[in-house]
Amino acid sequence: MSTQAWLLPALPFAVAILGLLFGRRLPGGPAPLAVTATLLSTVLAVPLVVGAVRAPTRVTETTHQLLSAGGVTVTAGTRVDGLSATVALMVCIVALLVQFYSIGYMKGDPRYSSYAAIVSLFTAAMLLVVLAADLLMLLIGWEVMGICSYLLIGHYWEHEYARSAAVKAFLTTRTGDVGFLFGIFTLGIGAGSFRISDVLAADLAHGTVVVGTLLLLCGVVGKSAQFPLHTWLPDAMAGPTPISALIHAATMVAAGIYLVARLFPVFTRSVVTLDVLAVIAAITMLGAALAALAQDDIKRVLAYSTVSQLAYMAGGLSVGGYGPGIFHLLTHAGFKALLFLAAGAVIHTVGTNLMSEMGGLRRGLPITFPTMTIGLAALAGLPPFSGFFSKESILGAAHEAATHGEGAAASSTFAWLVLVVGMATVFVTAAYVTRLWLRTFFGPSRSAAAVVEAPFTMTLPLVLLAVPSALLGFVGVDANWLPRWIGVEPLRAFAPEVGTSVVSVGLALLGILTMAVVWRRDPTGDPIARLAPAARRALDRAFYVDDAYDATVVRPTFAASRDVIGADVHAVDAVVNGSGVSAQVAGGVLRLAQNGNIQAYVTGMFVGLVAIVVSVAVLA
Repeated sequence: MSTQAWLLPALPFAVAILGLLFGRRLPGGPAPLAVTATLLSTVLAVPLVVGAVRAPTRVTETTHQLLSAGGVTVTAGTRVDGLSATVALMVCIVALLVQFYSIGYMKGDPRYSSYAAIVSLFTAAMLLVVLAADLLMLLIGWEVMGICSYLLIGHYWEHEYARSAAVKAFLTTRTGDVGFLFGIFTLGIGAGSFRISDVLAADLAHGTVVVGTLLLLCGVVGKSAQFPLHTWLPDAMAGPTPISALIHAATMVAAGIYLVARLFPVFTRSVVTLDVLAVIAAITMLGAALAALAQDDIKRVLAYSTVSQLAYMAGGLSVGGYGPGIFHLLTHAGFKALLFLAAGAVIHTVGTNLMSEMGGLRRGLPITFPTMTIGLAALAGLPPFSGFFSKESILGAAHEAATHGEGAAASSTFAWLVLVVGMATVFVTAAYVTRLWLRTFFGPSRSAAAVVEAPFTMTLPLVLLAVPSALLGFVGVDANWLPRWIGVEPLRAFAPEVGTSVVSVGLALLGILTMAVVWRRDPTGDPIARLAPAARRALDRAFYVDDAYDATVVRPTFAASRDVIGADVHAVDAVVNGSGVSAQVAGGVLRLAQNGNIQAYVTGMFVGLVAIVVSVAVLA
């Protein structure tokens, strides 16, 4: 089993190296090798999950000590348990479908070979994060994902918007990673080891736990695009659509949530950290959902949706809902990958991202339309689709923590915050889902392009992803099965509760009905423009958070940079250049006396001799 665990990231990593070095010279191009390697990793992940189901509490760990210094050990190895095996399989399946989908979507792209190689490296990095037995190994995968996201978001680097989006994603996530790095150091040094098992078992001082987990949250907030470091994710839509699916469903943003789950026993020792996480989750889930209401770009709607749904997961973890949080991570991976790939099929057909240039597409897209409808229903949390069960489990966990203080959770005040805001977000989510569905597939056609279904390589992944989007939620019918599977028996398992579920479904239906009624009044227009014209600008600009960053960080940084450049040019360079000019002038003067003219030398000697004689005479 340990060999299998090593092979999971090793196979896509090897293909990434081959692709970067020899991609264009590979027989059949880069696609067959990239798909095959990811398929093999998927096959190898299945026995790990089967083993986890059969022995939920078993942890298989293989580590090798790399060094020991100052009483702290650093190791390399893998840790396989129910959580890591399940998430690894999720990553492999989504990555496999993205690689297969890309064959059709990226056809004719001159940089497809490097694209396929970097996607493989991205997959390997996420698998390293999931299977790492040591926090420093996890950090390596964490940072490799950062550079991969930079390269893939900036795939169309000839366009300014893609270059800007790539730099923004890289710098924003790096900002959070500064705290993340110090959080790892705090916990690792406190435990005397960076091995995850040792950190979980260590009797850490309360102050160390609080400081360490709060610092780790900085990285989680950046990687999982939570407020206030969420602004990079909507702009990341500048990359190819399959990359959006990969980033939003199985890698990058999922890494932050997975980190909290991986170290959840440590996080539960700090109520302060869980309270902070609850506040961040509450602000993010509702704020991002409201921003999604006014976007015209179909991919940006889904991007803000991802930010909001990740906040649901963070909120679930903050109230002690370990099982519900991971459950939503799994269901979200299925339906969000489906939604982004379906959006890619729509864009491939109409040639635009803007819903204002779509409409009436349902008849021409017999596969994309029903599969995307399933994904949207799961996102809206409608029963019996997968998103309903996982979201309701989170709301049920928040209700239990708020009313009874069950489990290791944030204080009851903040649990109530998660519950109330979560319910409000249900209404908004159903509203923006309905708006997207109606403006894209119904009403008069606003596209000049002929509507033709995407090729087989793009539609097959949609059909396959529609299955878990529709059915995976039934895993949560048994409130104890999934928690036992991922090894959390000591914690209370939460299932959807009748009370919260009735209220939630009612709010979802109200959101759908409201948007549908407004849309029917003007099927060619934007419902949000009629429903909330005064707030539309603020929602479209996502409450001006980016503008605030631009005013308080970006422009002052550019101004300071210009001042530094001015000081460098007019002060530092002036001194250096001035010393050079002075040396040239002095050299020119001395050169006059050393011009090689013998008459000048004799004249100079005569003048000097006369001066000496005169000086002696005067002194005498």
